[in-house]
Amino acid sequence: MTSSNKVKGFAAGVIAAVCYGTNPLGTLELYGDGFNSSSVLIYRYLLAVAMFAVVMLFRKESFKVKWGHLIRLATLGCMFSLSSATLYVSFHYMAAGIASTILFVYPIMTAILMTVFFHEKVTWSTTLAILLAVSGVGLLYQGDGNDKLSTAGFALVMCSSLLYALYIISVNQWKNPGMSNIKFTFYILLFGLITMFIYSFIAGEKIQMLQTPMHWLYAVQLALLPTVLSLFFMTISINLIGSTPAAIMGALEPVTAVIIGVSIFGESFSFQLAIGILAILAGVTIIIARKK
Repeated sequence: MTSSNKVKGFAAGVIAAVCYGTNPLGTLELYGDGFNSSSVLIYRYLLAVAMFAVVMLFRKESFKVKWGHLIRLATLGCMFSLSSATLYVSFHYMAAGIASTILFVYPIMTAILMTVFFHEKVTWSTTLAILLAVSGVGLLYQGDGNDKLSTAGFALVMCSSLLYALYIISVNQWKNPGMSNIKFTFYILLFGLITMFIYSFIAGEKIQMLQTPMHWLYAVQLALLPTVLSLFFMTISINLIGSTPAAIMGALEPVTAVIIGVSIFGESFSFQLAIGILAILAGVTIIIARKK
């Protein structure tokens, strides 16, 4: 791997993590206006699919895919969308900040699964990076001592983490042969959208219409940042630097959530938060700086 590709891979990982960290922004606003999980997710995926379709048409890129690839893409799309669904439903059981914190166990799951099933060598630098990142994420959650951890919410977030870890590993193992990252991501989201329609039918949740310009703005934000850009750049990162490093870069997701909370919602910034962010950045730096 050339140093240029490494730089591109880590840069893509940073962009993906920061974009994914904006997930609660539009979601909680729509929840506050009475929208159910299925409606939020369907609008998120529907608009994201439309965005990629427009890009592909503009690039005059073919939509043709081999049947064997289609089956794999359907599996990946199902895993990614169910990871989103379980995370979004968990927001009903616990604060989004707690859910986002617990979600970060997915780099550990990714490292363990890669070691057990693909015999990836675990280095001291990787172990130290994971420990620093997880410790930092733990410090980012400021509990007031009165919050009770919901069993259902915890189970949903753990399920979301496992599905996301499996998705990251699967993308790395497949390497999307003969297919551009744009086409690859388009089909992931298309099958994700189909999965969301099936999920809404099983859950018995009716699709609610977006009523105001602000509702559409929140839906577009969810489609563009934590979906289109995050998924596109995560695919690039995984292909260039591998599953485990790309997953560890995700530590920047809760950092983004904290920055949004402080800058937009006026939440307090404490010494504990500063230490947490520094620990995460140290972990990410170790992964970037380590020699192959």
